[in-house]
Amino acid sequence: MTPEDAEAAARVFRALGDPHRVRIVNLLANAPGPVCVCDLTPELGLSQPTVSFHLKKLVEAGLLRRERRGIWSYYWVDREALARLATIVGEGWDG
Repeated sequence: MTPEDAEAAARVFRALGDPHRVRIVNLLANAPGPVCVCDLTPELGLSQPTVSFHLKKLVEAGLLRRERRGIWSYYWVDREALARLATIVGEGWDG
């Protein structure tokens, strides 16, 4: 693993250090398509600004993608980022 790869992985793990963010990634990974922040708010039981804050952190970490549609933003999981993460976690894993 290169130092750059290690830094990128650390950013992802820091972003996933919050249980709400893990739930968000799980919800989006199982969604049939992009999801509006307005639909995540009731599912998570959090305020819209709080959900938006968590989504921003996940986008910055490279785990999610975002598209603006009018006044709302829609989010989805970057499948390639999840695949890279799975590869990093799986390297050298004997268990």
